[in-house]
Amino acid sequence: MAEPAPGLRALPHAVFLERMAGAPKASSSEARLGRAAFVALRLVDLLTHDRQALHAGAFHYQHVATERACRDLPANRTETTHLVGLVRSTAEAFQAGDNSLALPALFAYAYCLEDELRLDEALDVLDTTLHVGGEALQPPDRIAIRLRTARVLRKQNQFETAEAAYATALRTAHAAGDHRSAFLSRLGAALVTQARGNLSHAELLLREILADLDRQSYPDLEGATRHALGTTLLLRGQIPDALGEVWRAFELYEDESSRLRALNDSGVMLLALGRVEDAERALTEVVRCGGARDNVSNALIELMHCASYRRDRVAFARRRAECEARAQDMPPNILVDFRLKAGIGTARFGNLRKAGALLAAALDVAERGGLHEFEFRIERIMAGLDDCEPEIAVSELAAAEPATTSQQLEAVCASVARLGCDAVSDKRLGC
Repeated sequence: MAEPAPGLRALPHAVFLERMAGAPKASSSEARLGRAAFVALRLVDLLTHDRQALHAGAFHYQHVATERACRDLPANRTETTHLVGLVRSTAEAFQAGDNSLALPALFAYAYCLEDELRLDEALDVLDTTLHVGGEALQPPDRIAIRLRTARVLRKQNQFETAEAAYATALRTAHAAGDHRSAFLSRLGAALVTQARGNLSHAELLLREILADLDRQSYPDLEGATRHALGTTLLLRGQIPDALGEVWRAFELYEDESSRLRALNDSGVMLLALGRVEDAERALTEVVRCGGARDNVSNALIELMHCASYRRDRVAFARRRAECEARAQDMPPNILVDFRLKAGIGTARFGNLRKAGALLAAALDVAERGGLHEFEFRIERIMAGLDDCEPEIAVSELAAAEPATTSQQLEAVCASVARLGCDAVSDKRLGC
């Protein structure tokens, strides 16, 4: 299809028109979903109009047209279910004169888009939710929308805007006496600090949250905080300690999505400790269970990395192809990680020219996304390639330390070995 027309972004919900314009064919499922999402959100916009000034038949005709657009959607897509539900709840809200009836469907649709890594679209729907709710939004709903918006902004590496959103959520939570949301706001702000590269301060913030949580009864929040602390320690090079925190988070989490994320990060750390088989076992379980698209993408990238570490050329090629099929929908931080590790793996197999091209592509993504920590790592690795010293380059590219052991590590590995057994189903990893 044609490129988006100039000035397209000035239109309401233009991000969905961009999806339609970027689809290969006007009849493709993505084009139809983009068109249906656009008209559905334009229907939602009518809820904010003056009911008296609105032409009597305007909502009815637009509702009929929107329903017609939704009938043409692929039945096997989760987004179709959300759009159909959104149109239905919008009609109910209009008839009852109560905009709050449309808010749950809007919020659920935003979550679906975030899960599919359609982050610009998720932000559009969250903004619409705030606009439709208006002054009638109850504090819990307003806080939840702010927190979700901040998280999406953080995933987009819009760190300053994300920090501001978390600060707004924290103030609102304190005013409402919502201690849980206040903790979530503090945790989100600490994760932004981590993403900015200030690891020592991020660790301090997370340990302060843990100390405060000791006086509360929020096991899931303790899990989330320990998980964040573990990833921070990983970035600081304290891998055994990091693994202990993340595995503790895995044990504390109740919901499947969070447990899978912790399992994915545990796999990364096991590989970093040279426990390749244990890492592959954990990561394979993440892919098997599915779930959030970004988490599965991360697991596939790490499985590709494991294959290159083992010098398994066939497995590396297969995993790389699986990752490449998902690359178009990867956000910058995941895409740069994929290109980087594809370059590392290619170098391990001796093809330094191709590795250099992949690393250059990774560096380009990192520079455009403002991912400075990635930039430093990639530039260091590329310098080794430019010196044309294959043995040194491959040695420098080795991502894992020699296999180490400790009582805690062996306990984690034993738990990983039981994945897929009754012990997992008992913890509701229901996949």
